[in-house]
Amino acid sequence: MRLKKNFSLDFDYVNVFGVHDSNLRLIERLLHVKIYPKENTIDFEGKEENITKASHIIENIIKLARDKKHISHQEIKLMFEQSEKTGSYEEESIISEGLLLSKRGRVLKPRNINQLEYIKKILKSDLTFAIGPAGTGKTFLAVGVALHLLFKGQINRIILTRPVVEAGESLGFLPGTLEEKIDPYLRPLFDAMKELLEAEEVRFYMENQTIEIAPLAYMRGRTLSNAFVILDEAQNTTTMQMKMFLTRLGENSKMVITGDITQIDLPYGKESGLKQAIELFKGISEIEFFEFGPEDVVRHGLVKKILDIYEKRENDSWKEITKP
Repeated sequence: MRLKKNFSLDFDYVNVFGVHDSNLRLIERLLHVKIYPKENTIDFEGKEENITKASHIIENIIKLARDKKHISHQEIKLMFEQSEKTGSYEEESIISEGLLLSKRGRVLKPRNINQLEYIKKILKSDLTFAIGPAGTGKTFLAVGVALHLLFKGQINRIILTRPVVEAGESLGFLPGTLEEKIDPYLRPLFDAMKELLEAEEVRFYMENQTIEIAPLAYMRGRTLSNAFVILDEAQNTTTMQMKMFLTRLGENSKMVITGDITQIDLPYGKESGLKQAIELFKGISEIEFFEFGPEDVVRHGLVKKILDIYEKRENDSWKEITKP
């Protein structure tokens, strides 16, 4: 079928349609439609359902363009992926506007459909488990959602924590104060925070204790209310540590537990608290679980290839071990 739609012209033509109409050509490839922009109308040709989706995507792009924002092909692909599902205003808002993190206009946007689904689960549930390989954004996105809720006044503080697992060296023999000894374990959490906020904003929040970054052992005996609490590298918690952490959940608080069960550094024979928690709580409706795969890695392109090679090697090794 063929359909003509009127569009207001109060937007930047190149920003919306792309250089040489590259944005329109991308939408055409994704939805198998033909798009013909004219002076104040756009003609669509294709299946009715696909024309409706294409028109909706262009409307979202126009909204972005009115804010003088650059529209990337990655964002258009995310809009397309979401159009394949029954969406809501909140989901469209996350895609087109992102989650506002601070008064300085810092914004967090999902980079693929799985990141969007993960953000939605965190916003929906008080307790979310995220499992998957390094580089999928498990902790980074959780920190971003925490900053968004802090900015909106829905929580009063953010607490980031990790288990301190000694790998080959005893902390007692490492040089420096206790803070200097544990700093390498907590550094990735600092890095995520600094990537999302300006340095002075991070410093301000840390100094007034709105944001706290501490080892897991510091959580014992506390009740964490009106807070967003993130436990990173949870595969390295013991079962008792995980129980201790989960029972810290207080009123009006959210918890996100992230980890990679293929990267457990606990001493041989010790069960991972994360693995046990997955088995214990998988069927509880109030608790959300989200699993990322190697295809969700958003770091350097080589990281995904490296993970694929290691996974193949491990699978091949397992085949050799289990040969009759």
